[in-house]
Amino acid sequence: MARRMVILTEGYTLARAAKTAVCALRYRPEQVLAVFDREHAGRTCREILGVGGELPVVDSLDAVEDANTLLLGTAPAGGKLPAPWRPIILDAIRCGFDVISGLHELLVDDSEFAEAARRHGVRLIDLRRNDEREVADGKGIRPGCLRILTMANASSSGKMVASVELTAGLKRAGVDAKFLATGQTGILIEGDGCPMDRVIGDFISGAAENLVRTHQHHEVIVVEGQGALSDFRYSAVTLGLLHGCRPDGIVLGCQMGREFLGDDVKVPVVPLEQLRPFVEMAANLVHPCRSIGVAINGRGYSDEEVAAECARIEQRLSLPACDVIRHGPDKLVNAVLELRRELKK
Repeated sequence: MARRMVILTEGYTLARAAKTAVCALRYRPEQVLAVFDREHAGRTCREILGVGGELPVVDSLDAVEDANTLLLGTAPAGGKLPAPWRPIILDAIRCGFDVISGLHELLVDDSEFAEAARRHGVRLIDLRRNDEREVADGKGIRPGCLRILTMANASSSGKMVASVELTAGLKRAGVDAKFLATGQTGILIEGDGCPMDRVIGDFISGAAENLVRTHQHHEVIVVEGQGALSDFRYSAVTLGLLHGCRPDGIVLGCQMGREFLGDDVKVPVVPLEQLRPFVEMAANLVHPCRSIGVAINGRGYSDEEVAAECARIEQRLSLPACDVIRHGPDKLVNAVLELRRELKK
């Protein structure tokens, strides 16, 4: 059955908070019928999220004909279910909707949701659910598969989008490339992957290895980064993923103008010049690796301002830099192809 989604963003309809919604609208628009947010009902998705065109924002599930799925369009810090969402989810289940969630709080573990789903014959789909239980062993990685990892100086700064766009650009260039999703939104978009931030700590690197080994028949794999080595909240996941996937090249990333790790975490973002040697040192402890480019998230800035920032970063880091949404990923594609030639992979 084709998926026809209403995306729930109630109370979280801002671009950073609702990144799952934004990416679903950008990369799976054919599956989306509407966004549910009572505060913004009557407006369009483009007006409140910047993507999604004229798709409506609604205040009732009954307002959307033929929908069969409710997607929880955000995953707040800690992945907890916002309390006001519970009656909306229960209403969706009663209406016969499957429910897709990227929360850490699994829907299937909630007795009320599970019983309602059983009674109404719908599915609860937890994107972060996994059974990874293997410690990394460093074996079986195919040398001929080029591995690229996106890493940034803060969480929610565009690593997934850069990874998806880079993979698409490589495919257009005739390369057999595969995007490896490591977070709930990437898994939703790609249809496979592993939610690294819900894997038990001892098994994170092993899960990354398994993900690489599963897809290393491709010429190039682009691994979606998680968190940031400089973000004390999530750095354990970042390092485990880095050492597990053993990248040959790293695409650095940053969100233009961002000063702090989070709206409620007033810790300054580390400049890329400071982060780069730390990232490369950590990577090279396990496998030879270097930075090859920079993906800039220029959301909220003009084309001229973003172009100027790209030029500044290129001068400071001596790496190609671009905003993959505004400029396309060609600079990063060329950097990957150059690394491939250099390593003869």
